[in-house]
Amino acid sequence: MTYLLIQEFFDTAFKKFKYISPLLAVAKMNDGEAVVIDVREPNEITQGHIENAINTPLSKLPEHLSKLAPHKGKPVLIACQTGARAASAGKILAKAGFEQVFVITGGMQSWEGDYKLPIKIPGRNKAAA
Repeated sequence: MTYLLIQEFFDTAFKKFKYISPLLAVAKMNDGEAVVIDVREPNEITQGHIENAINTPLSKLPEHLSKLAPHKGKPVLIACQTGARAASAGKILAKAGFEQVFVITGGMQSWEGDYKLPIKIPGRNKAAA
């Protein structure tokens, strides 16, 4: 029992996710290895999303971990609408052994509103600015 408590402490202390601004997220994406996971619901994605983001709603994330497993060693950037669901997803992914988990601060509201970064709107060929 003591071992499990110690293990839980180390997992919590050393395998946490980090927060990252939208601009730093773009820099990680430009490095080429980063994967973006959008944990919003499908109806929210239709309003626009980060290009090449993998949509896995937070409610389905635990059952989709095996599909995401190939990305365990890569930087994983998590987005949602405001950052709250992304933080929950960060905990799930870190606990599942993902090594580089980053929550995009402010979510899509910050991405689009504060930073005016491009989004992809399904059904359109060009990203909106």
